[in-house]
Amino acid sequence: MAMHVCFVTGTRADYGLLQPVIEATHRDPFFRTSIVASCMHLSPEFGMTVQEIEADGYTVDARVDMLLSGDSRIAVAKSMGIGVLGFADAFDRLKPDLIVLLGDRFEALAAAETALICGIPVAHVSGGDVTYGAFDDSIRHAITKMAHLHFVASEDAAARVRQLGEADDSVFAYGDPGLDRMMTMQRMGRDELAENLGIVFRKHMLLFTFHPVTVDAMPSRDQLDVVLGALDDLGDDYGIVITMPNADPEGRELANRLRDYTSSRENVACFASLGSKRYISLMAESDAVVGNSSSGLLEAPSFGKPTVNIGERQAGRLRAASVIDCPVDRTAIATAIRGAVGRDFKGVDNPYGDGHTAEKIIAELKRIDDPRRLLKKIFVDRGR
Repeated sequence: MAMHVCFVTGTRADYGLLQPVIEATHRDPFFRTSIVASCMHLSPEFGMTVQEIEADGYTVDARVDMLLSGDSRIAVAKSMGIGVLGFADAFDRLKPDLIVLLGDRFEALAAAETALICGIPVAHVSGGDVTYGAFDDSIRHAITKMAHLHFVASEDAAARVRQLGEADDSVFAYGDPGLDRMMTMQRMGRDELAENLGIVFRKHMLLFTFHPVTVDAMPSRDQLDVVLGALDDLGDDYGIVITMPNADPEGRELANRLRDYTSSRENVACFASLGSKRYISLMAESDAVVGNSSSGLLEAPSFGKPTVNIGERQAGRLRAASVIDCPVDRTAIATAIRGAVGRDFKGVDNPYGDGHTAEKIIAELKRIDDPRRLLKKIFVDRGR
């Protein structure tokens, strides 16, 4: 009987990273695959990106609509509770043998804790990283303790997972699966992007994303105002394409500020979501990636593109030589962007993998004779 693997995804970003693994299981008769879409995927405000999953030819087997309209911390906490209710119903109906989820989002935490109580083993992709500027860091490590298999991006991440007491034979440093898709994707060129997005490519093009910074004394809205001032200082030679922030606390407030900013500037365009193909294609055609998204650290180095990483949100995360760290300071940000544009980082080593991660994950999953045996974990005490 085929192993029933259920993928849980809440955003365009985590779907793009998981898609190579979804595709590999979808094609392999050893597996039966189902997909549960939740959170930002189901919100028109965030681009209704569940449609991208369906456009890729997959069936969405369950939808967990959990996102409240507010973006306060209380609203996000309540959204998690709604998510647990929805995931419980979905998992009860689908009855998967194994749950696969990625990363550090609050909806992933809701899915992991539901799977734990329901007695369904979890394979966690991209655990073990550190990001000191967001509560994602704590969520990521919490999911590690509720997961039974750990497919991490680096040896450093693997060491941290082991530090949390996970057994050596459950931890696999295979890289980030999102790079697999980048290597094989048929990308759009500049002319096609310009027509499709309704943008004009200027002398320099920047791809910009700024998410809420959930563990910082300086409010995210104040940080964004500093960054937008720096973007203004660059002048009209710079075209800027903005993708909207996530649904963390202050996310909607930042999105409204970005819409206002865009409405009065001809060199700026913003989108709720570009989708994976347009986003990756635009990254490949841009001169730099700017902001505080993990994409600038995980994906941009594979295209030899510089990343101007602003503030503390990604503090502690592994980074390539093409990543330029910059404080939340107007002058420093503008200077860093001007210095980054035009620099060639082709050939830079991307520490997040070689584009062959999904096949390694699938091979490991196929070695499982009975997923239920994964449920009984031990804590490996490695001393004090």
